[in-house]
Amino acid sequence: MTLRRRTLLLAALPLPVRAALNFPQDFGAHPEQAIEWWYLTGLLGDRDGAESLLRPRYGYQLTFFRLPGPAAADHASELAPRQLLLGHVALSDLGAQRQRHAQRLLRTLPGAVQARVGDCDVKLRDWTLVRERDGYRAVFGGPGFALELELAAPDAPLLQGEAGLSRKGPGSQQFSHYYSRPQLQTQAALVLDGQRHSLAGRAWLDHEWSDSLLGEAIGWDWLGINLLDGRALTLFQLRHRDGSRSWAGGSLRTPGQPDRSFAPEELRMTPTRHWTSPATGARWPLDWRLSSPAGEMQLRAAFDAQEIDARRSSGLVYWEGAARLFDDRNRPLGAGYLELTGYAGKPPLR
Repeated sequence: MTLRRRTLLLAALPLPVRAALNFPQDFGAHPEQAIEWWYLTGLLGDRDGAESLLRPRYGYQLTFFRLPGPAAADHASELAPRQLLLGHVALSDLGAQRQRHAQRLLRTLPGAVQARVGDCDVKLRDWTLVRERDGYRAVFGGPGFALELELAAPDAPLLQGEAGLSRKGPGSQQFSHYYSRPQLQTQAALVLDGQRHSLAGRAWLDHEWSDSLLGEAIGWDWLGINLLDGRALTLFQLRHRDGSRSWAGGSLRTPGQPDRSFAPEELRMTPTRHWTSPATGARWPLDWRLSSPAGEMQLRAAFDAQEIDARRSSGLVYWEGAARLFDDRNRPLGAGYLELTGYAGKPPLR
C-alpha cells in the first residue's frame, strides 16, 4: 500500500461522535478536558488593514493554558488547586528586532485566576481575555510594556478540521476541538518604556481543547496568517523524533466562500533557513517553502530572536514570532505568527 493511499484511508476513519461546537458555550472553558488554551497573536502598525500587515511595528502573543490541578475536581474548598492556569505573553519590536516576554503559573482562585465556563472570560491576575459583544478585550503586560486591545470579530468562528474536530494523527482519539477567529480588527494602546502609542492592526485567536493530541510526535510547526485580501491561512504539521512528519492539516478562509480544510497529503512545509539560538543552542527553522491548496508560498520570520524560554511555567522552550508571507514571485501576501516546538525538547503541553 502506498503512503498516499494509507494516509487517505486513515483520514477516512470516523472521528468519535461528538456534538457540533456550541456557541457561546464553547467560547468558555472545558474543565473536564486534559488540556485547553486560548492563543491570541497579532500585528500592530500605525493604521489598520493592509497597512498594519505590510508595515507592522509590533507583534504580540497572549496565551492562556488551562490544566487540571493536583486537587480532586470535587474538593470542598474553593481554594483547592483543582485547576491550574499558565500564561505566556510576549511583545516583538520589529524595528529594534527585540522581543520581551513573561510567564505565570498559578492555581485558580475565585475572582483573581479563572477560566470561566460558558463564555470566554480568562483571568490570570491582571492578564485578561474577555469576549464582549462581537469581539474581545485583552489586557496584559511584561518587562517594560503594557498593552490593551479592543478586537472586533466581523465573521463567525472558523471551525478547524471537520466542523471543529481537528485530527492530530491516525488514531481515533488523536483529535482536538479547535476553532479560530482570524482577521480580528484591532485597536491598541501600547505603553512601551513609559511612552504611549496608539496603534491598529489585525489579530488571530485560537481556542483548542483535547484529552490526547501528540501521541508519539515530538513537536509541531504551526502558522496562522491574515492575508492582505481578507483570506486567512492555517497550516500545521506534527513531527516524529527523527524529523519526519507524523500528521498535517490546515485550512483556508476566503470571504464569500465556504471554509476549506486541508488533508495531510495536500500540503508540504519545507524549511529553507535555520537559526541557532545563542541562549539555548536550539536550531529553529525560520523560513519555509509552503505548498497547499492556497498555492505556492514563502514564509519568513520577521526577525530571528523570537525564542521563548518558558521553563519556569510550562517546562517548554519554543519559538513564537511574527512572520511574513510572500507568493512565489516574492510579492507580499500577508503576515501573522509562526510557532515551533520540539526543537529544544519535547513539549509537555498541547
